[in-house]
Amino acid sequence: MFEVLTGTGLAASAGLNAYIPLLTMGLLARYTDAIELPAASAWLANGWTLTILAILLAIEVVADKVPVVDHFNDMVQTFVRPTAGGLAFGAGSASETVTVADPGAFFTSHQWVPIVAGMVIALGVHGVKAAARPVVNASTAGFGAPVASTAEDFGSVVLSLLAIVLPVLVLIGLGVMVWFAVWVVRRRSRRKRERLEAVDTRQLFG
Repeated sequence: MFEVLTGTGLAASAGLNAYIPLLTMGLLARYTDAIELPAASAWLANGWTLTILAILLAIEVVADKVPVVDHFNDMVQTFVRPTAGGLAFGAGSASETVTVADPGAFFTSHQWVPIVAGMVIALGVHGVKAAARPVVNASTAGFGAPVASTAEDFGSVVLSLLAIVLPVLVLIGLGVMVWFAVWVVRRRSRRKRERLEAVDTRQLFG
């Protein structure tokens, strides 16, 4: 059960920022005993891998905080984040952590399951994030983009750490994401309804 929550939390984190969960796992595996990566994912703790992930993260952090640029960044990340989510779920669910001493054999014998699950989870979170950003930009004249992006980065870091150290709390994070997804859908529906009403008004008095 804990390995599923660990993988889920890391995949959801990748949906917010592709590089944070991978970098978190790599750093913790290289410099602490909080996580022991499976042999197939040991490359995450390699120095060159960590350097490349850090550079990509720096680019992502800057690009995601600039209105308009963030939209194009989300388009590119539509392919990157699900891939990172699959890698994160696969590596995280098969790792030994402070809460998982013996990862379940199911994922070991069905290695495609965590990868697909991670991709789906990350894609879902990414979809909500990408849908929410235009709403935030439009309602704040673009000034909300850096704030929203910073909050997403912070959430990705927290979710990654919780997934490894205290995975049961991942359920709270997922609950917040579901609530946020509902808010985004309602907000977009209301904005669409308001635009249609404005068009009808102009046609009526035009």
